[in-house]
This record gives sequence, C-alpha cells and structure tokens, in this order.
Amino acid sequence: MGSYRIAVIRGDGIGPEVVDATIDVLQELQDVVRGLKLTFDFVDAGDLCLKVRGTPLPEDTISAIKKAHAAIKGPVGETAADVIVKLRQMLDLYANIRPFKSYPGVPSIKGNVDFVIVRENTEGLYKRYEFTLDGGATAVALRVITRRGCERIARKAFEYASKRPKKLVTAVHKSNVLSVTCGLFAAVCREVSKEYPDVKYEEMYVDACAYNMVVRPERFDVIVTTNLFGDILSDEAAAVAGSLGIAPAANVGDKHAIFEPVHGSAPDIAGKGVANPCATMLSAKMMLEWLGEARAAKLLENAIAKTLRDKRFLTPDLGGNASTKEFTRAVKKALRNSA
Repeated sequence: MGSYRIAVIRGDGIGPEVVDATIDVLQELQDVVRGLKLTFDFVDAGDLCLKVRGTPLPEDTISAIKKAHAAIKGPVGETAADVIVKLRQMLDLYANIRPFKSYPGVPSIKGNVDFVIVRENTEGLYKRYEFTLDGGATAVALRVITRRGCERIARKAFEYASKRPKKLVTAVHKSNVLSVTCGLFAAVCREVSKEYPDVKYEEMYVDACAYNMVVRPERFDVIVTTNLFGDILSDEAAAVAGSLGIAPAANVGDKHAIFEPVHGSAPDIAGKGVANPCATMLSAKMMLEWLGEARAAKLLENAIAKTLRDKRFLTPDLGGNASTKEFTRAVKKALRNSA
C-alpha cells in the first residue's frame, strides 16, 4: 500500500456530481484498506473554466497533472477537444483502454460481454490537422498514422490480452479502402503479433466489427484499433454492455495517466441528482490498478457490482429510480461490509 497524489478535474454538466460521488467512495475505501492514502488536488478545466478563467485548460492544471501520480477527470462539455484531446497529446497518453463488461442487475443487449477496446489515442484524424480550400468550399482533414504509434498501441493490446483467459487480439481497420494508413496499421499489428506466440491474432474490418459487436459480442477479447474507429466503437460497446453509465476509460502513457468515464457531460440532467456515477467509480478502479493497488481495485469493483446486483439503487439510465447519492451510499456500505 502507498500514498498517492491524485489530480481531480470535476468537469461540466453532471461531472461534479459523478466525480464528487467517486471521491466520496474513495475516501471510504481508504478506511477499509489499511495503508492506502489518497490526497486529492482539485484543478480547473472545461467550459466553466473557460468562462471564468478565459481558458479551458490553464497551465496550473497541466502542472498539477504532471506532478500527480494519476488524475481523475469528469466529463467536459463543448471544450472537450481543448481539454482531453490536448492532454492526451501533450502528455503522450497514447493508449485509451476501455473495458466493457456485463454486470448483474444491468439490462443489456447481450448478457455475456467482457472485452476491452485498446484505442490509439494520439494520432489519426484526432490530430486535428484540418483546413479549407477554394474559399471554404472544400474541407480537408489529414489522417496521421505512424509506425511508432502503431507499434506501441499494438504491444499494449497484446500485453493486455496476454493477462486475460481468452488471449485473443482483434485488429480492427479498413485497409480495403484506406490502403495506406490502415494498411500500415494492419501490417504493423501483424508484425507485433509474432512477438506474442501465446496470444491468438485476427483482423476485422471496422464495419464487420460493428456488426459482430452487436450480434456476437462474446467472441471478442481485446480489440486494438485507430483513434476515430475506437471512439465510435466504444459507444456501441457501451450500449451492448448496458449503458454508457457503466463504461470507464483510462488514458495511459509511459509516465502519466488520466481516468475518466466514457460518457459525456449530459447537461440535460445536470443538477437533478440522478446521474449514474458508476462509470467514474469504475474509472477510479482502473486508476487503482494502474497504481498497483490491486486489492483496493478489486474491493471497489466488488462493491459496485454488489450495488448493481441489488437493483434497489439503480439510477434512471439503468431502469431504476435511485439518486446519485443513494447509489453512492450503497457502494460505501458494501465497502464497509467487505472489511
């Protein structure tokens, strides 16, 4: 067990509600797991930050994240690209890891979902190299795919798969149309696959993957793909597993990591006290794993799973009528009972 400094961005919309609920649960976890100490540094970023401070991502926020052991980030509104996309590139958080899992008590399209999308996080169209021609009549975006980017995200996927029972990596691309950029991605994934003889390897076009994710999600284990494809497939995967409200994410590099829910800021329900904090709590579970606190991570996930299984504390997005605070209290009680 250790002591860790965690930078916290509360975000916009429902962000403060789900982040505060998560911090509340992590405080409880410290009382359960002897020796675990988390210190939270709250920093500004997002739409409200832009309004108040004139920038969506102040320098002191960037500095605090760099100094912290890890960061938790709530969803951001219209300035998301100027916050998380910028942070991913600035801190070289090249791997976006998004696990999707069926939980008892959560209605889902398919009941046997347990796979991970490992998405390249710093290249592709999200480089945002866009410009116009012909006086604005033509818009152009450059898709940047590098060998280095492909190699390290492929290795991250194979390393992840090697620790899972199924040991299968599916490289998802569209090389039959994007023969140069996706062609490079596919070729590098094949090369890297040879370094992991104990992990099975296959390839799939992105449209076929989208279809199979709905029809046969249980066939997947670890999906590795490019930035935009991974972003789109992740929302589909969340729907298959049950809800965006239970979908966590990690932005991981070699030195820094930021953990956040997959869902957005949902301004339509902000302030109503009904937001589902589960995805942010599960993101915190991923953070604990990244910090090497496996026991604390497992206790947190078990407490969340127990609360979901109970069904009395499901928030409206999961078909229940519980509030954010009621769900949070139930998770804290489950943690206390696990001590």
